[in-house]
Amino acid sequence: MAAQRYLALVAGKLKQMVGIQTSQGAEDAGKLIAADDTGKLDPSFLPAGIGANQVVATASEALSPGDFVNLYSNAGALGMRKADNSNGREAWGFVEAAVTNGAPGTAKRLNVTNAARAGMVAGGEYWLGTAGGVITAPLDAADAANANKVSQYLGRAKSETELVTVEYSPVIL
Repeated sequence: MAAQRYLALVAGKLKQMVGIQTSQGAEDAGKLIAADDTGKLDPSFLPAGIGANQVVATASEALSPGDFVNLYSNAGALGMRKADNSNGREAWGFVEAAVTNGAPGTAKRLNVTNAARAGMVAGGEYWLGTAGGVITAPLDAADAANANKVSQYLGRAKSETELVTVEYSPVIL
């Protein structure tokens, strides 16, 4: 959707202008801004250090929307892979879009809503499962089969597809 137009007095004459939807920095000082197609402001308008808490990393395996991911050093470069309670890969965040193996992708940090899940029950609590997924009950710390596994609470479902995540430190059992 195109930005709405407004009238401005330019060199003594009325001129129809368009609000900008992205900022190029100082050259856009004083210009009126307009919301984007989603009704939100583009992050380019925000000061340095303020904005979405996310990171771009290269996937070392195919990732599906909603997968919880683990960030790690992959030969000195930041990589991401599916978080997994069975092998010590705690969840750092999640991806909202599919990422192919070897491609860069954006991972959102926990403490926001993961709206790309499926099959959850509103109000239900969820913990880190295997292969980027979730489980509905915490791992039993007294069960010897869970030794060295990651127990990490991820949050509460808002709906069948939305998990309001929280950032709790994972516990190695």
